[in-house]
Amino acid sequence: MPGLVSVQQTPPQTPAVPIFIPGDPTRINGCSNKSPSPSNSRARPGKKTPEKVPTTDSSLEKPDLGPFLLKLARDAMASGENPHKALDYALRASISFENCSGSGHGVELVMSLHIVASIYCSLGRFEEAVPVLERSVEVTDHENGSDLALARFSGYMQLGDTYSMLGRVDKSISCYRSGLQIQIETLGESDPTVAETCRCLAEAHVQAMQFDEAESFCKKTLQIHREHTAPASLEEAADRRLLALICEAKGDYESALEHLVLASMSMISNGQDNEVAAIDVSIGDVYSSLCRFDEAVFSYQKALTVFKSTRGDNHPSVASVFIHLADLYYKTGKLRESKSYCENAMRIYAKPVPGSTSEEIASGLTEISAIYEAINEPEEALKLLEKAVKLLEDTPGQQSTIAGLEAQMGVLFYMIGMYGKARNSFGSAIAKLHSNGEKKSAFFGIVLNQMGLACVQLYKIDEAARLFEEAREILEQECGSFHLNTIGVYSNLAAAYDAMGRVEDAIEILEYILKVREQKLGTANPDAEDEKMRLVELLKDTKRTRNRKGKSLENLLDSNSNRKKEGTKKWSGFGFKN
Repeated sequence: MPGLVSVQQTPPQTPAVPIFIPGDPTRINGCSNKSPSPSNSRARPGKKTPEKVPTTDSSLEKPDLGPFLLKLARDAMASGENPHKALDYALRASISFENCSGSGHGVELVMSLHIVASIYCSLGRFEEAVPVLERSVEVTDHENGSDLALARFSGYMQLGDTYSMLGRVDKSISCYRSGLQIQIETLGESDPTVAETCRCLAEAHVQAMQFDEAESFCKKTLQIHREHTAPASLEEAADRRLLALICEAKGDYESALEHLVLASMSMISNGQDNEVAAIDVSIGDVYSSLCRFDEAVFSYQKALTVFKSTRGDNHPSVASVFIHLADLYYKTGKLRESKSYCENAMRIYAKPVPGSTSEEIASGLTEISAIYEAINEPEEALKLLEKAVKLLEDTPGQQSTIAGLEAQMGVLFYMIGMYGKARNSFGSAIAKLHSNGEKKSAFFGIVLNQMGLACVQLYKIDEAARLFEEAREILEQECGSFHLNTIGVYSNLAAAYDAMGRVEDAIEILEYILKVREQKLGTANPDAEDEKMRLVELLKDTKRTRNRKGKSLENLLDSNSNRKKEGTKKWSGFGFKN
């Protein structure tokens, strides 16, 4: 089973949460973010101050009090001076509208709830925003009218944005789909604002690694923009950049290159030099994937020249190009040049220019870490990942990203033989993924397997078996019983059962594995032959004694077992597969 790869994905980012304003049809739109990939900007956590909101005060039942409090909330929010005061006004307004629900205040109630949720998000309190937005959707679910349709759409979109910030992409996609359905019913399928919601869905599907769905929504976005905008528009360029990203992820590099060239031409015609440079970086990536390394270097150097002249030598965008060059020189075997570019990037990240975000610095450090890992310097890679985690730990909405980094740290600890730290790192990643609702993802199953391997090295076989069992269940559900990752976990579980003395269970699993490997890979495949030898060995043991005890761990973990001396292929690490 393949080991974990460097995890760099971050939850999809969305623009600031919009506030519903009744009577303004232009608000029935999706994300206004025009970039081909999610933004890295995030709300910073604010100091949490308890709100003193009376829930039974009879004064809040006066029909004219709600609109007054709502106006105070909007004014306080617009001033930006005291978000907690604005939150207090908005909460009291929503209670007043709830108490006077029969007075025709439905739209105003939704507006107050949206303001409450928006302030929670601005304070980094995304979990508290979720039930407020769910209530705003519930209020409008069974009522009609254009304003209420607008309110319902806005509620779904804000809820999708909030789930996105929490890293719960599946729920985010579901909310965006509900919003899109309302929008289409209200405005039709070809309205320009429908394109923005389709783009939100495309970006969310990219984050979920559902590239076919992402491509479908992105093509719909491009189709609508081409109907309503001039040729070579900025909107069309943004759509093509996202399509290129999707095509590249699917391995269709030629199509990706075509979209990027067209996007670059659009940006050139609109005088967007920095955007042209950013596209040049993407073009360099595609050339690198196609092994057209000289053309890739040329594209990167073009971008580097523009970024240095427009943003300065120490801007993170310059560091990012250095990392791309470092990766390219690693691929071509020029390790000295690769490390030199990594060091140049790290010097920039050590003294970031004002305005640099912790997210982009952490992302850059993670990419450099992957290069150091590839050139077999795991200790240096670990240091960089630790810095990245430290940068992100106080940033809301980054728990999934941190979990991925901790999982990769676990892999590196395992590689250098620090199995206790590996187990702890995997455990921390699992806890974060579990709290974010990702406990049924394939990645979660892979991390469970890796933690099980660390437990084996610590002689915690019972714990390892439980982890392998849970990983098997998840991967069967997410990948299928015949997937190689799932088969790898079966092998590890069989090894654990054998070590525990559960020989019959181990034999049953090995027989299944052998059957699958022979069907999928053929009987001459080395892996199938290896499984056959393991099964034969166990069957011989059980024939000698049905109650055979598990082999000692010293023998099971010994890389110089007698089986290896006899010329048979060793079940490495007692058959535990990374």
